[in-house]
Amino acid sequence: MSQNKSGFGTAPVFFTAIATILGAILFLRFGWAVGNLGFWGVMLIILVGHMVTIPTALSLSEIATNQKVEGGGEYFIISRSFGLNIGGTIGLALFFSQAISVAFYVIAFTEAFAPFFTYMKDVQGIDLPRQVISLPMMGLLALLILKKGADLGVKALYFVVAILFVSLAMFFIGSTDFQGTQSFDILKFDFTNMDQFFIVFAIIFPAFTGMTAGVGLSGDLKNPSKSIPLGSIAATLIGMVIYFFIAWKFKVSALSWDLQSDQLIMAKIALGGAFIIPLGLAASTISSALGSIMVAPRTLQALAQDRTLPFNLFSNFLAKSKGEKKEPFNASVFTIGIAFIFVAIGDVNAVGKIISMFFMITYGSLNLISFLYHWGADPSYRPSFKTFRWLSFLGFVMSFWLMFKMDFLYTIISLIAMTILYFLIQTSHKDRKGVEGIFQGALYQLSMRLKLFVQRSKKAKSANKWRPAVVCVSSESFQREKAFDLLNWFSYKYGYGTYIHLIEGFFNDETRRDAEHTLQSLLRRADQKKHNVYLDTLISPSYTSAIAQIVQLPGISGMENNMVLFEFFKEKHKGLSRIIDNYALVRAAMMDVCILSSANEEMKYRNGIHLWFQPQDFNNMNLMMMLSFIILGHPKWKKAQIQVYYVSNAGDQEYIQQNLIHKVQESRIPISEKNIETFTLEEGESFKGLVNKKSSEAGMVVVGFTDQQLQEEKEALFSGYDALQDVLFVSSYGEVQIK
Repeated sequence: MSQNKSGFGTAPVFFTAIATILGAILFLRFGWAVGNLGFWGVMLIILVGHMVTIPTALSLSEIATNQKVEGGGEYFIISRSFGLNIGGTIGLALFFSQAISVAFYVIAFTEAFAPFFTYMKDVQGIDLPRQVISLPMMGLLALLILKKGADLGVKALYFVVAILFVSLAMFFIGSTDFQGTQSFDILKFDFTNMDQFFIVFAIIFPAFTGMTAGVGLSGDLKNPSKSIPLGSIAATLIGMVIYFFIAWKFKVSALSWDLQSDQLIMAKIALGGAFIIPLGLAASTISSALGSIMVAPRTLQALAQDRTLPFNLFSNFLAKSKGEKKEPFNASVFTIGIAFIFVAIGDVNAVGKIISMFFMITYGSLNLISFLYHWGADPSYRPSFKTFRWLSFLGFVMSFWLMFKMDFLYTIISLIAMTILYFLIQTSHKDRKGVEGIFQGALYQLSMRLKLFVQRSKKAKSANKWRPAVVCVSSESFQREKAFDLLNWFSYKYGYGTYIHLIEGFFNDETRRDAEHTLQSLLRRADQKKHNVYLDTLISPSYTSAIAQIVQLPGISGMENNMVLFEFFKEKHKGLSRIIDNYALVRAAMMDVCILSSANEEMKYRNGIHLWFQPQDFNNMNLMMMLSFIILGHPKWKKAQIQVYYVSNAGDQEYIQQNLIHKVQESRIPISEKNIETFTLEEGESFKGLVNKKSSEAGMVVVGFTDQQLQEEKEALFSGYDALQDVLFVSSYGEVQIK
């Protein structure tokens, strides 16, 4: 993995993350949370929150050690896993979250000057807006980043983090009168106001979300695969431990009422708190703002370099770098402009909720990527740091569950906004793909496990669970498509279909290349239709050897194939003789047989399917009815009906009619009573003549046959249906049970 010798080490990743974790919420809202929920209630918030952040930090670290993480950090990882369109959607949401976060931290910074604003109002009678501090501070930050870039930003980060840790040390050293008179039993589980748990959680959770902040510096790191795991995981775990002790310190140092009512209660607890806590608040907010203002432009620049943004001129402008270290100057200007707008507004609470949602979507995506890579078992996924796949899955589930628990309305708004954004990007970049890659491995694994489950349970062999698993072989795929269409109707909803194009010859380099080219051509043609058929090619020296091979093929569903579909051209009986010659091979495999006699004319779908039964079709009847019902499940046949005809022996028409009606009713196959007719052949009348007379306009005619008939009549069995179009000849190996 390549390294940037002039880049940063691990420290900036750690300090950017820890400074964002120990931010404004720690100073302004954490005491309020302890006052509302009690010590153990806040412990639960910390634990639940870290059920998202710890898996995310581990997943991020794992992915970072498997691939070179370039500029853009989280966006780069997501876009290279889910594809540029989905990655761009999440990346844009992530950028705006990071950019507006700068404004959040600058606005929070002004709370360090609360005594000044109180003095001006109470003593001088001047009610100053917070913008008199926030706007100049935003200007200084902008000047710092634009003039000196990330180098000075990192150096300033060290300074403010030092102040932050000093202020925390003074907080732990400090004591109050309450602390001296009261004792706190940590084993007394004080859960209070738990009906407000998720309200408090929504306010406190952003305090834990800084663990990925340092990842945005990925393009500026010497060795991202080392620095990102070390920095991110260390910041996450150390931050969690610090929050545990801070919750304990709040609980033992002040009354619950004081914790709830005074947002700067830390100043009354810390040693020298009147000075050091506002200074620490200023340091924490400025350090968080510095982290965000360094990371957001790099995310935006990566989006621009990937041409995800609209308008090429705009993308070119934002993609440009400045100086030897390739600082994202133009992207920084744009980011600062957004931050200035929200600082000037001064109230971003509503937007803040959506920002939290976007961060949660990002964390959920990172965990899902790790889980899918694990589940897919891709040999190319070989991270040097590994986490547990179910821990990643937990982080994914928790991210989206907590979104809805925090604010259902804003979750829906966020998901709708993301969906609209995705379709806008997809419309502009229809040629981009990529999401298939990460899901492909997982789908392979799922398919394999399901097949093994079906095989082990042997449910596929149960007669009560019958469904067609059909394999068709043809060497004339480009001349006639009706066999493929019929297979598609079988597999559209209820069955499974495998279509094999036969290339007759010996396997060698030339025939292999021919097979690959033919398969791609078949797939392109098939993709023009909505189909559920699995296509493949087979190189075999003869038609007989091909049949012997396909009857032994495993089914794509995990169940064994139970039917073979043949086709011949009705006008010339082309291909019929070799079907008959190899019929015994299929029967040896105990499989049902369908032989399609296809005509040149288009099918008349609305004219329905006509089933013709004879007394010898006892075994075939159920299979013929089931196949007709399955065919009608395809949209092309949606207005069609099944017509049943039975040619009986003289004198038993009424009996047969009642039996047929009863059989249809028991089977629950949608065949109307008025569509069931029985006939007795008149003297001199043939079965085929009657079929030609009654079914000349049918969309498809289905006729049964037996092994004995085929053996005796050979090709003559399939001739004589000149008035019909497409005829499907069906022979069942054994009676199919309809239940």
